[in-house]
Order: sequence, then C-alpha cells, then structure tokens
Amino acid sequence: NYTPVARVTNLAKTIEELKKEGLWFVCADMGGTTMYQLDLKGPVGLVIGNEGEGVGRLVKEKCDFVLSIPMYGKINSLNASVACGIVLYEAARQRQGIKAIQK
Repeated sequence: NYTPVARVTNLAKTIEELKKEGLWFVCADMGGTTMYQLDLKGPVGLVIGNEGEGVGRLVKEKCDFVLSIPMYGKINSLNASVACGIVLYEAARQRQGIKAIQK
C-alpha cells in the first residue's frame, strides 16, 4: 500500500476544498473520540499536528472529527510519526473488517 501525501501552503483552505470533493477530515488530538469509535473506512484525510503543540485551532475547527489514540500508563503523548502510523493501521484494520481488541 502507498499513501498519497500532499504539501500545501494553506491547510485550512485545502481542507475546505477537499471536503467539497467528498473527503472527511479527522485530526489526531488528545481529548477526541477514541479511534475505535470512528468510522475510518471511507475517503478520509488525516491531520497530524506537530509534536510540540498538536493541531492548530483553525485546522482543528475545519476537521469533521477529532480522534484520540487510547493511552495507557504514564505516557500522555506520542511522536507525530508514531501517532500517524497507529491511526493508519487502525484505518487499515477497519477496512479489512478485522475486530479490534479493547481493554
């Protein structure tokens, strides 16, 4: 599998344009809906914030959903690339129809 990646200069405007084409946007942020409770099977754009401050306010407002990764123990945040990999794996799991194992 290859995931298309695009670089843009104005992310909020790009999100608005892509929503008109049928994409739903999910941003990863602490305090959102647990990723197991969201449907990630359709055309979804994933927004991962920077490691220091997360997703910016305006971009977060443009997203349709805010997703959180369940965290256990004393860890409360992840490296952006690790968070992205976990969410992409969850999307792939859902698309294959595999049941999630939850605590």
